[in-house]
Amino acid sequence: MKIAFVGKGGSGKTTLSSLFIRHLAANEAHVIAVDADINQHLGAALGLDDTEAAALPAMGAHLPLIKDYLRGANPRIASAETMIKTTPPGEGSRLLRVREDNPIFDACARTVRLDDGDIRLMATGPFTESDLGVACYHSKVGAVELCLNHLVDGPDEYVVVDMTAGSDSFASGMFTRFDMTFLVAEPTRKGVSVYRQYKEYARDFGVALKVVGNKVQGPDDLEFLRAEVGDDLLIGIGHSDWVRSMEKGRPSRFELLEADNRMALQTLQDTAEDSYGLRDWERYTRQMVHFHLKNAESWGNEKTGADLAAQVDPAFVLDERHAGAGVAAPA
Repeated sequence: MKIAFVGKGGSGKTTLSSLFIRHLAANEAHVIAVDADINQHLGAALGLDDTEAAALPAMGAHLPLIKDYLRGANPRIASAETMIKTTPPGEGSRLLRVREDNPIFDACARTVRLDDGDIRLMATGPFTESDLGVACYHSKVGAVELCLNHLVDGPDEYVVVDMTAGSDSFASGMFTRFDMTFLVAEPTRKGVSVYRQYKEYARDFGVALKVVGNKVQGPDDLEFLRAEVGDDLLIGIGHSDWVRSMEKGRPSRFELLEADNRMALQTLQDTAEDSYGLRDWERYTRQMVHFHLKNAESWGNEKTGADLAAQVDPAFVLDERHAGAGVAAPA
């Protein structure tokens, strides 16, 4: 299943996503973690030192490889150069699976050893000096969107994405790629403002959204959040000495995380699992096509000099039937 963590800058979404990843690893789940934030902090939150975090390969730097591999033998895609971030898979495309080895994971993923197991970590990459003043960060997360569009995941497999802050997540169709979106909100007016934006933007796309209250100091904070977000409030998380130590670079073993916070993380996992069981693969594929056609008309056709609408395979539906095959076969 695919899970996103979103929220206002400074809300604690990277910290909570890292705790959730650690929790999944402790439960022996298969996990791919993706840092898709403009501020690349997920590696550090998972215990990497500065040198290790800086050495993570940037997915955006490997975009030609990603496109060439995913294109496979899809006859509707004339060349890798005509693929854009929203290009959907079709018959002949190569698909990705959480547990496999492939050239994309070899180039872009690194194994991170946690207390209770290993996970794969991928990162979009930070701005480089050549990007400053001329590049849009959303072009960098295009590699993430392309991979998510071609990834077949099962109920016991997790792809956890730490998204860019605020409502910037809506600059692409990637916000529809998730079975569950956890919006991290502090119990303040600013903290819930992003929730209102997200709720409004996501309304027409069936996005499953739950609010995780963070930095909750007592019943008054929970009551405030409940009054502001209603039934979307899933749980509140308060102060954690374990997290404070982790943020200082001196974490204790994850098993020593406070019991109430461990229970909160289990609630997140249970909620995500329930949402995955409701996944509509046809709608999931249809939304891919919707945003691809929108991007093709807006800028893609002009940029590539091709009719990108022709890349859509009308008979193809991405679903569990593709979980065991290396190449997408007819639906």
